[in-house]
Amino acid sequence: MMTSLFSIFDPSSSVFSLPLNWISTFLGLLFLPFMYWVSPSRWVMMWLKFTNMLYGEFKVILGVKNIGLNVLFVSLLTLIVFNNSLGLLPYVFTSSSHLAMTLSLAFPLWLSFMVFGWVNHTQEMFAHLVPQGTPGVLMPFMVLIESISNIIRPGTLAVRLAANMIAGHLLLSLLGGMGSSMPLSILWVLIILQILLLMLESAVAVIQSYVFAILSTLYASEVN
Repeated sequence: MMTSLFSIFDPSSSVFSLPLNWISTFLGLLFLPFMYWVSPSRWVMMWLKFTNMLYGEFKVILGVKNIGLNVLFVSLLTLIVFNNSLGLLPYVFTSSSHLAMTLSLAFPLWLSFMVFGWVNHTQEMFAHLVPQGTPGVLMPFMVLIESISNIIRPGTLAVRLAANMIAGHLLLSLLGGMGSSMPLSILWVLIILQILLLMLESAVAVIQSYVFAILSTLYASEVN
């Protein structure tokens, strides 16, 4: 019995106290053999063109020398897109709607950026705390504001992704629960709304993945 509206996002299937819902996060491993076919399929070719386009965009931000970071952020976007898209399938747990996963992605990235920046570019990191042209009276306040904005970055990344995924799934669940109590004459309206909302959620799944990756890239470019 559902005790609250948000309990639909809780892992429920378990064996030996192990939540099976999180296994959906690793289903992408099943698609790896497709990359080694002699003749790639159209889906694989389309995905390769998409990742190459993202790689070129990240290379503009981070520079040509940071090949490892470019590959990292392309892989991060691929992981989030896959998990967001899996959540649109029936009876599949959306792992990216939980802060346990989104914060686990955002916090290590932010922490590594901060440690690298403060160890290797200490003076530049101090200079970032006071924007150019700031009056002397406002300098202490600007340092405080910039410090807080840097500290809350992993939280905003994690909450933005989780909240956007929860909002659409919650609306889909609410509309789906109304179907049993609606007359057949207007049931087709609900079905059309569900299809349109599902199309919107498909776009949101890709857009939020891109936003997460591009913001992480911008944070990395500040300390590089």
